[in-house]
Amino acid sequence: MTTFVLAGGCFWCLDAVYRTLQGVQDVVSGYVGGGAENPSYELVCTGTTGHAEAVAVTFDETVIPADVILDVFFTLHDPRQLNRQGADVGTQYRSAMFPADDAQKALFEQAIERASDIWDGGIVTTIEPLGTFYRAEDYHQDFFAKNPGQGYCLAVALPKVNKVRKAYSQYILAS
Repeated sequence: MTTFVLAGGCFWCLDAVYRTLQGVQDVVSGYVGGGAENPSYELVCTGTTGHAEAVAVTFDETVIPADVILDVFFTLHDPRQLNRQGADVGTQYRSAMFPADDAQKALFEQAIERASDIWDGGIVTTIEPLGTFYRAEDYHQDFFAKNPGQGYCLAVALPKVNKVRKAYSQYILAS
């Protein structure tokens, strides 16, 4: 199993998308890249901790290639938006990748190059030291599935899920 830690806006959206993919064994929403120990959602939302909302995606590379996991990441959010995704604004919503080792860093760099071709450059996604990944509160885990009628899920997460379903249909779990 391989785990990538990725941040690209609200973790509810990343979580919702990655849970639809074959070979994904686990998705954990959390906070990474900041200085506070055991940060809470409320503290991270202040934008003062340096943490990003992120997901730790654990997947089986014999079922879904690492490149697909990374290309999905660049499909589901706009990596040209600095410290924001749509109406979610602040460093906690930055586009960032947190490699566990040099091999992951190389894969992340290659993914940014591929994304740059698709997005016509202007990628602001950073590659940052992994540090400590803090699991978010339980109510953030699998939020989309638990709250399908919630306004944010309908207006923001669902279109991202549908975009990835269309682009990566061969990797989508059967309903």
